[in-house]
Formats: sequence, C-alpha cells, structure tokens
Amino acid sequence: MNVVFVEPFFPRNQREFARALAEAGATVIGIGEYSVDGFDDQLKGWLYHYEQVPSVTDVEAMTRAVRWVQDKLWVDRLEATVEAHIMSTAQVREACTIPGTSVHTAWLCRDKPSMKEALRAAGVPTALSAAVSSAAAAHEFAAQVGFPLILKPRSGAGASGTVRVDSDVELDQALGTFGGQGAGSIAVEEFVEGHEGFYDTIAVDGQVAMDFASHYYPNVLEAMRTRWISPEFISTNRIDTAPEYGELREMGRRVIAALGIGTSATHMEWFFGPKGLKFSEIGCRPPGVGAWDLYSAGNDLDLYRAWADAIVHAGVFSVPSRRFASGIVALRPPQDGTISGYSGVDELQQQFGEWVIDAHLPSPGTPTQGVEAGYMANAYVRMRHPDYDVLRDMLDTVGRTLRVYAS
Repeated sequence: MNVVFVEPFFPRNQREFARALAEAGATVIGIGEYSVDGFDDQLKGWLYHYEQVPSVTDVEAMTRAVRWVQDKLWVDRLEATVEAHIMSTAQVREACTIPGTSVHTAWLCRDKPSMKEALRAAGVPTALSAAVSSAAAAHEFAAQVGFPLILKPRSGAGASGTVRVDSDVELDQALGTFGGQGAGSIAVEEFVEGHEGFYDTIAVDGQVAMDFASHYYPNVLEAMRTRWISPEFISTNRIDTAPEYGELREMGRRVIAALGIGTSATHMEWFFGPKGLKFSEIGCRPPGVGAWDLYSAGNDLDLYRAWADAIVHAGVFSVPSRRFASGIVALRPPQDGTISGYSGVDELQQQFGEWVIDAHLPSPGTPTQGVEAGYMANAYVRMRHPDYDVLRDMLDTVGRTLRVYAS
C-alpha cells in the first residue's frame, strides 16, 4: 500500500506515525512544510519520498503535490493526524479521488453547531447549542437556555478560545473579544455541569476496533485558566470491567455512525453529571498531549502501529492489556519568565520512581509558556500503576510536592 502522510516532521510525535506506517509495510510518501535537510536519517529511512509545500493547509498546493505523486505511483491513502490539517487533507483527498474521511465528515467533526445538530438528530445526548452571528442571536439563545453559557470558536480544538459567561454583561464582553478577533460566527452552548473526560478510538470501516477512556482533574476549562492548579488526566484500565463505561462506549459507537467516520482515529470529549452522560465534541484524529504514549505505556502495545495496521491492513491485531492505569500531571511555575529551579524531585523519585514513565523538567533558563498552552507546555510527570485510585493519589502528591520556580 502507498500512503501519503501529511507533516511527518512536526510536531515531534508525527514521526511515530510515519515509523508505524513503514513498519506495517506501507510505502510512505511524506508531504510537509519543513525542509528534508532537517530530517534525521531514521525519519528519512521511513519515507520513500518527501514533497515540501508552502503550507499543508493550502489546498491547491497540496493537491498539486499529491497529483504529482499520483503521476508516479498509485496512492491508496492520504492521512493526516493534526487537527488543523484534517479539513484541507479531506479536500485534497476528494479532489484526487483517494479513499478516506470525506469533506462532509471532516466538517461535521470541526463545526461544533453542525456536529451537535447531526448528533441530536441521531439521538446522541448533547448540550443545547447554536451557531450565532450577531449579539442579538446570542442574547436570544441566552434568554431561552439561561446562564451560564459556553462560547467557542466554531472550529476550535479542545479548550482553545473557549469562554464561560454567567451574565448578559459577560456575554457582551466575550462577544466583543470574538468580534475583535474577526469571528463572523461562533458556537454558543448550554453549560453542562459534571465531570469531564474523553473517549478515544481507532475505528475500522465504521466499527470501534480499539478504545480508551480517560478522566480530567479538574475539567479542562478550569485547568487551562487557573495557574496554581496542577491538572491531570488519567486513562483508566477499568473500561472492560466497570459496567458504567458501557454507556460511554455505546455513545461513541453512535457518534461514529452518525458522522460517517470510516477508518480513522477519533478523540471524543464527554461530561457526566446531574443531567447524565452528555457528548461534548469530537476530532477525527488522535488526541493530543501525548495521550497515545500513555495508552501504549499502560497497555503493553504500540498504539501508533495499531493505527497503521488499521490504515494499511484494515484491521487491528493487538489487544490492550489494561494492565495499568496511566496519567500525566502538569506542573506550572507561579509566574511567567524563565525556569529557575525545582524542589521535591529527589523525594518523589524515591517514593514513586518505579511507577514513573517519564518526566519533563526543562533546565533552568528555559522560557516558560502560558497556562493556556496546555498540559505539556512546561514541566510534567507521567506515571502508571495497576490501581487507578492509587495512581490518582500519586499524581495528586506529585502536583502538591514537585515545585517549579521561575523568575
């Protein structure tokens, strides 16, 4: 099979998809924005050929590059794994008549109001939502649904650009911010109270072939806005044994069917609270923030290879062991600037060292990144343990004990 893979060089874990495709037996042709001169020999060895384009979101440039490849050999698949690349890749896929995720499905997985309208029609429980293009429409929605409300870019990923508003005054302030950013239309949603998590799958021909469930502590919006919190997410190893996950799995299957997803990785977010289980949103791609590395470490498998097998062989041949729960705790400095040092590292290594997967502690002098940059922006520790509750306690302890200083 000949697979064109979009952007094998950046971000860093993109190389793992190229590696896995090559190991699965594919001839891998890379297309990306970076010069091949910056690739190491290992990455070059996984690629049969590489085409550089000015931008992988430039549909015309990408179409020309893919058609140039098609003039040389048959292209079986065109794959992208980064949210910002999904729509342009789908457009090129259809222009070049290559099988895979359609433009319609890619659009439904990015445009939040349309996504939720389609899912409500399929009976999937979601928050009330609408696309609004005026302040009057936003206030009309608020009058019907009530505060608090959530405002989002229509095609944003994760918590990026998401705002909670609790009054008409805050609504007007948020609308002014979106307007200043040039947004002509935004998504406005009912605020759903409850615990937040995510459900990730590899689907083959519309069926879930492998899945994982994870939990956020605290919910993402709070975690990405509050500096003192050391947020965590933890992948459970109880998905096969705790019956409560059955409802989540059924919801995931219905979402995949309703949106027309065929063979692809998916990343879904959900809430569970007083109103029961509610679907939040989906990406037709793998999750970010190293989640697949956690799943691999917790389940004695190479998830990148499982994905590649789904693409190349239309099947997944490994089975998650569910031997460990695995998670990450993000560690933030009390202020922005440059990293100046740490405390608590040796103590925690002695206490929990056998359960540590890895840790990222940037050296003193490294510039900090803002809280909104996410779980892997500054320092973090990743761990695993056979008992989910024990792992959560350990990650809590790391978050309280390991201090990052900046000046």
